[in-house]
Amino acid sequence: MISLRRLAFLSLLSVLSGTVMGEHDDEQHAFDLARPEIAAFIDDLVATEGFNRQSIQDVLGAARYQPRIIESISKPAERTLTWAEYRRIFITSSRISGGQKFMMEHRDVLKRASAEYGVPAEIITAVIGVETLYGRYLGRYRVLDALMTLGFDYPPRNRFFKSELRHFLLLTRDERQDPATPVGSYAGAMGFGQFISSSYRNYAVDFDGDGIRDIWTNKTDAIGSVANYLALHGWRKGEGIIVRLSGPGEGKEALFNQSLKASSTIGEFAEKTGVMVPGGLDVKIPVTPIRLAGETGDEYWLGLPNFYVITRYNHSRLYAMAVLQLSEAIAEAMESL
Repeated sequence: MISLRRLAFLSLLSVLSGTVMGEHDDEQHAFDLARPEIAAFIDDLVATEGFNRQSIQDVLGAARYQPRIIESISKPAERTLTWAEYRRIFITSSRISGGQKFMMEHRDVLKRASAEYGVPAEIITAVIGVETLYGRYLGRYRVLDALMTLGFDYPPRNRFFKSELRHFLLLTRDERQDPATPVGSYAGAMGFGQFISSSYRNYAVDFDGDGIRDIWTNKTDAIGSVANYLALHGWRKGEGIIVRLSGPGEGKEALFNQSLKASSTIGEFAEKTGVMVPGGLDVKIPVTPIRLAGETGDEYWLGLPNFYVITRYNHSRLYAMAVLQLSEAIAEAMESL
């Protein structure tokens, strides 16, 4: 999906927070469409998007406020877990074997997606593995409920989620879907790859050529859509993703975890820190210095451009590292066949 900030780790949060549609029913309620901000939203949809007023009122009137959504989004896992804790959730034998099975079952589709978009098959697989455990956890909230709840009752991000609600209503109209039907994460992310609505509209592809972009039940479309997303965000075919450092260099801790974006080139980093960067990489490659709290202490890494691309899917270095290490474990398992 995106700003995708704090959204594409939704499979984890569904498990951690126990979000199940129907919980706390006594706290759920319909939205008052006369609320000024909701009324203004409806007016704008009618005026700028051509929606029928009664039809859109019927759709939004069927939405229900979900209190557990507010609870879940207020305590994101990436801000509470260390890398060691986060890694134990995603780099598991079951997720590795599941990725191996997924790759074997969809070998031809993954090969075609990798050839067309330049993204390795194991990276595509790992994204789907981290997001939904290969489709096992697609979410349990109606997307309509999630986006109404966050768009109108979560002030820190209400502007973003109102925009996503608009995208959702447009995509269901364009794709001729019932807005009350799609389900997803607490933040409205959908399908095998957990695309939010704007990402669906911009990056989902009909990879099997049947005229429908189905990321909910069609694994071929889901695979193509994840690959397309990464490719359009700048994936560099054949290049590395990250390199590990022995340490930060004396007194250079402050250079790490400044931003997800590259803060220097390899050459500039080596000059600032005196650290020898392994791998014989071009000194002009932009890098992001990363520090992670691992099982045995701090780990130091240099994220390359492809690492940054993975963070466009979810704006978290923990997420990107989980995708990377899961992909490596899956690739190793495939080689053992």
